[in-house]
Amino acid sequence: MAGSLTETEIKLWVADIQPVRLRLEAVGAELIADRVFERNVRFDDAAGSLTAAGAVLRLRFDSRARLTYKGPGVVSGGVISRFEAEVEVSDFDVMNLILTHLAFRQVFVYDKYRTTFRCEGCEVTLDELPYGQFVEIEGERSAIEACREQLALSTARPVPHSYAGAFERVRRNMNLPFTDATFEAFSGISLSERIGEWLTESEEGNAAQ
Repeated sequence: MAGSLTETEIKLWVADIQPVRLRLEAVGAELIADRVFERNVRFDDAAGSLTAAGAVLRLRFDSRARLTYKGPGVVSGGVISRFEAEVEVSDFDVMNLILTHLAFRQVFVYDKYRTTFRCEGCEVTLDELPYGQFVEIEGERSAIEACREQLALSTARPVPHSYAGAFERVRRNMNLPFTDATFEAFSGISLSERIGEWLTESEEGNAAQ
């Protein structure tokens, strides 16, 4: 995180993350975690009040389980800043049950492969989702810009949406019949050549969910 409880990051859409990885290795970036599968589950109450407020309650499992709350985000120059608090939990399934008994329900499930580097004081993640490939750079705003330039990503287009918001744009434009972004759901589906355009529509102000 850029601050103790503040997430400041930029999400960039790229056609192929492999050249970005090669660039990270060339500049001596530190590999923190090699490619790992993630399952992410977003929760909301029956009224959808978290989504309506631009907030996120997410349970994630990769090599460990974590529960995360994110407050509404503000987008400026492609960089998203928001309150974020995260805690590691010992059991993904039990935490899922706890949330269910607290009257939260699953509203969105999405899969991702993530590779994590540290570069120029920033955390750089290479994310492979069923509907596209992305680079996230998290750190202080000045460090984000320096890192982006070093990785030759100055012209890469920012994505001013969460992964849920990005998927919703893909789902709507492609008339997809499912509501979760899992690799199983996307099996056999060819992505539109316009996907980069849909994902990078400019949206200053409040970050889309």
